[in-house]
Amino acid sequence: MKLEVEIFTVNKRFPLTISRGTTAQTTNVWVKISDDGIEGWGEASPFSVGTYPQSTEIIKNTLQQLAPALQAYSPLQKQQVEQIFTTAKVPSAARAALDVAMHDWLGKRVGLPLWQIWGLDRNAIAPTSVTIGINSPAAAKARVRDWLEFLDVRVFKIKLGSPEGIDADQKMFMAIREEAPTQELYVDANGGWNLEDAIYMCSWLADLGVKYVEQPLAKGQEKNLAELKMRSPLPIFVDESCFTSTDIPQLAKIVDGINIKLMKSGGLTEAMRMVNTARAHGLQVMFGCYSDSALLNTAAAQLAPLADYLDLDSHLNLIDDPFTGAFVQAGKIIPNDLPGLGVQRSASAA
Repeated sequence: MKLEVEIFTVNKRFPLTISRGTTAQTTNVWVKISDDGIEGWGEASPFSVGTYPQSTEIIKNTLQQLAPALQAYSPLQKQQVEQIFTTAKVPSAARAALDVAMHDWLGKRVGLPLWQIWGLDRNAIAPTSVTIGINSPAAAKARVRDWLEFLDVRVFKIKLGSPEGIDADQKMFMAIREEAPTQELYVDANGGWNLEDAIYMCSWLADLGVKYVEQPLAKGQEKNLAELKMRSPLPIFVDESCFTSTDIPQLAKIVDGINIKLMKSGGLTEAMRMVNTARAHGLQVMFGCYSDSALLNTAAAQLAPLADYLDLDSHLNLIDDPFTGAFVQAGKIIPNDLPGLGVQRSASAA
């Protein structure tokens, strides 16, 4: 198969602030594979968790270095290609882009959308949350109004873990609750709390109807999750602490669920393994995203019927997304009936 790599930049409608910083723009990587007259598309977006950064340049260079080796293989030879990934220690984001592209190619080859190939039920898809980043109470309320004017929002995910402390978190949360009295609320601290603050905040948030708390403690502090789980009335999900299926067994007794992201897992193949491993350990599952376009979130949406919760909103916050794919219906991200991913170039980008 032939591999092509193209860089594109996307800009956020609303800049997003989390405990680790603020982003308003990202440069992502569009991957195209072609074989037998069929083209498959994938995407990689840069991300950094702790000491594990994957920049646009690293992703692009890795993919270009792999191109000669991949010419000897068909997209149907997924097992052999996956072995190349493992031997070459390909970073997960680059791996994900190629894995998604091969899945897209396969769906186009047989003329079916991926969700249908897997026998999944689109009626089982949960509403996606949309994210409110760390901000002042007044600015957070304005952001809620912006989202409600733009979209039929059923769920808000609130980023806490403010550098100003849990008092600032509480004030922002209450402002959002006031502005969105009927929406369901989730909380993601992105590792911004210590154990003492996490214990306090989980109890405080439980009294206010929050559904779960995600990544309350920083990656590297997993030893404290057991005590937090024991003392928290809310389910605890992990994101930055869980990359692939091999991370799940040691987390299973100290958390309630995991956040699967294609950039962390290395694509749809490993994401499916993670779902199965999590279920085998009695854990709940959610799918999340980084600064991904509609291409990657549509890929994740193909597996959405398998998730308890969804946070696939990054493309909804873009003013210049070059792709269209899954559509929004009643607050849900629904994959379409087109073969493969069902992703096309947007009219403005064509």
